[in-house]
Amino acid sequence: MVRRPICLALLGSLALSGASLAQTSATGGTAGSAAVGGTSASTLGTGGTSTGPAGTGSSIGSGGNAASAGGKAQSRTNVNGGNGPVLNANSKAQAHDGGTFSKSQTKTRVKGGEEVLSRTKTMAHEPGSKPLKSRTQTSTGMN
Repeated sequence: MVRRPICLALLGSLALSGASLAQTSATGGTAGSAAVGGTSASTLGTGGTSTGPAGTGSSIGSGGNAASAGGKAQSRTNVNGGNGPVLNANSKAQAHDGGTFSKSQTKTRVKGGEEVLSRTKTMAHEPGSKPLKSRTQTSTGMN
C-alpha cells in the first residue's frame, strides 16, 4: 500500500476520516519458457486491480513467442472481459521440428477489486528422452 502525504487547510470544524482515503491493490503474474533441440516457446501474463476513493480499476496483459530453427512455430493471445468485473487472458506458444517440440501456456484472471490469479505451464520434448515440464502458479488478494 502506498501512502502519500496529504496537506489540508482546515476551516472551522472539518473532520476527515483516514479510512476514506485508503487504497487497496493486488498485482501478480507468471511467466515461463521451454527450449530443446532448436525449438523454444515462452509466455507471460500479468494483471492488477486497485480500489480507492474514485472506484475500482483493473488491468491485464499477456503475450507469447515461439521459434524453431527448421520447423514451424506459432503463438496466440486472447484477452477478454468475463462476467462482471473480470478480465481473462490466455497466451499459447509452441514450436516443433519433427518430433522435437517446445510449448508454453499462461492463463491470467483479474477479479476487479478482489484478486489476481495466474498460472503458466511449459513442456519441452525430444524423441528418446523424458519430457521436461514445469508449472508456476500465483494468487494475490487485495491488501
